[in-house]
Amino acid sequence: MVMQPVLEILAADDFTLWPVGEHESYGYLVLNGELTPAEVGTAVMRIADCNDFEPEEEHGPCPTDPLGTFLHGLLTMPDLFAAGGFRVTDTTTGTVFVEPGCCNGLETWRDWLDVLDGTGYAHFGHDPSSTAERVGDIVRLTHDAYGTGSSPVTELPAELVRRLVANAQRDVRDFLGLAGAWAEQHLPAHAAPVTAALARALDLASSP
Repeated sequence: MVMQPVLEILAADDFTLWPVGEHESYGYLVLNGELTPAEVGTAVMRIADCNDFEPEEEHGPCPTDPLGTFLHGLLTMPDLFAAGGFRVTDTTTGTVFVEPGCCNGLETWRDWLDVLDGTGYAHFGHDPSSTAERVGDIVRLTHDAYGTGSSPVTELPAELVRRLVANAQRDVRDFLGLAGAWAEQHLPAHAAPVTAALARALDLASSP
């Protein structure tokens, strides 16, 4: 069983602000410390694009240059979003038990800690509506709690899930370290604020 932080990717054939990889829309990019520079560029592009909204007036006027315009939301929005989440897959059978659905974000990964030590329940978006529920010393994972027909379900020891979450969190931190080095090379004038914004978007900015 493996838990991986994944970022939902959209195709960006016309993107030219920095090098990115080729990806089909609505697939997932697994985040870790082993991505190529083009894959890191893809991830940074996608997270910035997720936050490409018009900030409120108090966040200052939007720059007029293409790079400044594209990064403006990422660098000024108070609450950032990164489409994706922690995906759980049985590596033996290929069965996915938790797949981030629509409206789920990597910035909510701490919901897994809530499953283990808080309310004991979390859902991860919709279509599919994946859920995790703690029942005593086990955690029940359901791929699509509200779907029609049978849905893959598994039960894992809570301590195993705790280790899986710790490993996935480490992968996110490793990615952030890689992205910081990438930003220094590809966005030298914006490296520090971009890295800080990515940390906020991945909920790694403060507590461990």
